[in-house]
Amino acid sequence: MSSSVNGRADALATSGIENGNLPNRPKTAVKVASNMEELMQAFVVRAAVFMSEQRCPYAEEFDGNDFTATQILGLIGDEPAATIRVRYFAGFAKPERLAVRREFRKTGIAADVIEFAVELCRQKGYAKLYGHAQERLVPFWKRFGFAPMGRPDFIFSDHKYIEIQRDLDPMPNALTITEDPMVLVRPEGQWHEHGVLERSADRHATNPTGD
Repeated sequence: MSSSVNGRADALATSGIENGNLPNRPKTAVKVASNMEELMQAFVVRAAVFMSEQRCPYAEEFDGNDFTATQILGLIGDEPAATIRVRYFAGFAKPERLAVRREFRKTGIAADVIEFAVELCRQKGYAKLYGHAQERLVPFWKRFGFAPMGRPDFIFSDHKYIEIQRDLDPMPNALTITEDPMVLVRPEGQWHEHGVLERSADRHATNPTGD
């Protein structure tokens, strides 16, 4: 395994995401949705916020991009509380669909999932984030380092949107093509942990197809 992998701190686990020990805060956790149950939990949060509260039509909320994105899930105890997804392009990543259930909006979970998404993108080597913010939420996104791009606003799903962006400081040990190949087959966001395919390497190559 390469030295960069051995020396890599678990940025996602050490970026303030586990907050159970902070005063007056419930135990929270943020993770990449990695199975169908976690994926459905993320979708339920979005449905509660966007479809129920904001009356967004189903086809506009679940827009065909969910299976090309990383879904991030925020939990308060065992309860799904927040979500954000990230899509990836050649020169930038796009965090979007941030949703927090009404009853959890004063817990700080929104900041947790945003910070997790940012660190995930830095770990993957991205230096720029791009997003669409509802006009009323631009001040909220400014708190996380995003700035309006100064281009004309636009409308979809009954809301006016502003393009925003944020530059990221490069992560010195971000993932690259020179990584140990077994690191790059680990589950999304868990590059610091040995995965099932590495454990499978304990078996000798038998080429069971006969090729």
